[in-house]
Amino acid sequence: MTTLTIELPETVFSALHADPNEFMHQMRIAAAIKWYETGKISQNKGAEIAGLSRSEFIEALSEAKVSPLQITSAQLREELSDAD
Repeated sequence: MTTLTIELPETVFSALHADPNEFMHQMRIAAAIKWYETGKISQNKGAEIAGLSRSEFIEALSEAKVSPLQITSAQLREELSDAD
């Protein structure tokens, strides 16, 4: 496993009322959710990045109000027209 070091001012931890370890955990989840939301990664990869199981990641997506389904409106229209 690769370790990354990020230097942050001590004051940032109070923003989330978290100690450094909890802050880092929340940061990993937030990054994974955003990358999933923009279609850059899959649910499995998001869960891996976030350090969660896939079902826990789907729950985190729900809490962040991000759809667990990655499909664009154009893709949906195409699939629906193919079904006719």
